Amino acid sequence: MAQVVNILPLDVQERIKRGEALQVIDVREDNEVAAGKIPGAKHIPVGQIPDRMNEIDPNRETIMVCRSGGRSAKACQYLMANGYSKVKNMMGGMNGWSWDVE
Repeated sequence: MAQVVNILPLDVQERIKRGEALQVIDVREDNEVAAGKIPGAKHIPVGQIPDRMNEIDPNRETIMVCRSGGRSAKACQYLMANGYSKVKNMMGGMNGWSWDVE
């Protein structure tokens, strides 16, 4: 199986700031997201990924995010196994995010 590609939170923040068309998917649970998520991120709990893959554009670069990076890495593996090639895991998850949240 292909190796999950990681990206640093700083890189994600800088790319969003530059206006890059990143697709950010937050796979945390509702109660975690209630505390704040990356502005513009789409919330799809990790357990719902199989049923909601149609909401993730396979042609856009996609950054998967969770609390610490574990669940989002698993979500990356799942998507990659289903033909997605432009997915990256945000290392450290929201624990490593120190910028604005919505």
